[in-house]
Amino acid sequence: MTSSPVEVAEITPDGVASAVPGGDRSAKTRQLLGMKGAQTGDTSIWKIRLQLMKPITWIPLMWGVICGAASSGNYRWTLENVLISAACMFFAGPLLTGYTQTVNEYYDREIDAVNEPYRPIPSGAIAPSQVITQIWILLFAGIAIAYGLDRWAGHEFPTLTVMALGGSFIAYIYSAPPLKLKQNGWLGSYALGASYIALPWWAGHALFGDLNATIVILTLVYSLAGLGIAVVNDFKSVEGDRQFGLKSLPVMFGVTTAAWICVCMIDIFQVGVSLYLISIHENLYATILLLLVIPQITFQDMYFLRNPLENDVKYQASAQPFLVLGMLVAALALGRAGI
Repeated sequence: MTSSPVEVAEITPDGVASAVPGGDRSAKTRQLLGMKGAQTGDTSIWKIRLQLMKPITWIPLMWGVICGAASSGNYRWTLENVLISAACMFFAGPLLTGYTQTVNEYYDREIDAVNEPYRPIPSGAIAPSQVITQIWILLFAGIAIAYGLDRWAGHEFPTLTVMALGGSFIAYIYSAPPLKLKQNGWLGSYALGASYIALPWWAGHALFGDLNATIVILTLVYSLAGLGIAVVNDFKSVEGDRQFGLKSLPVMFGVTTAAWICVCMIDIFQVGVSLYLISIHENLYATILLLLVIPQITFQDMYFLRNPLENDVKYQASAQPFLVLGMLVAALALGRAGI
């Protein structure tokens, strides 16, 4: 005996509801992970809380910790180090990135009502008071684990705890008034890029080695490539940003120009890091990093530059893996060189 398909209401990014035979599982997954495209119907408070934390955004931070551990040159494959690395990735990803995303969801609830009305807060799936509670729990849990990692590493100065506090403060002023850094396209995008690349890299490096000025400066420069990554996320919100006066780069320069700024920032600074690797005689790693830029540029041309509004997710899935692999290549080179 076969049953007839059940129609489930889907809300598209433009806020229009439509019936989808049998339900759109991929849309539910996208919403759960915090990606573009969503579907109504989730009633589990834990799934709703997870949506606020946007799990898809945890991955770059967790990867950054791996890169930092590699650049320290001191990481050894022991069970203890694996568990400590996992704890560091947990505090950088699910906890503090989850905190960052939840804060952003809370302060962007009016904009999301225009851009993404299916998000948990504008859709009424969760009360603002519950969101505030979640923010505090994630913040305190992240800082507590950072302090524990400092104790494990024997830091006289609580390096990771200070990073956690500083990063959390930047995350707050990025989204919250009166500063709301995201209102400034350049400053907000760089703050986001540095949070995705430099901060977790520093955490991983400090956990297994001595964080030094060279690593700090180099990763801050690398974060200019992260600025390009951050800009990609602004294209899906351009209409709401324009309506609420947020000066994202697509609003300031237009979609086409902003797309070119985005890809140029990513490519130029990745090439710049490869040139630095040549200067310290890590030629093999520099060559690998340059080769990874080639498919990245190819996908930028195929998808993003031709239609950034429609192809932003497809571009991120196809091109950005080469960027993050390039980060690891650079980190391994730095660790080998003893920088």
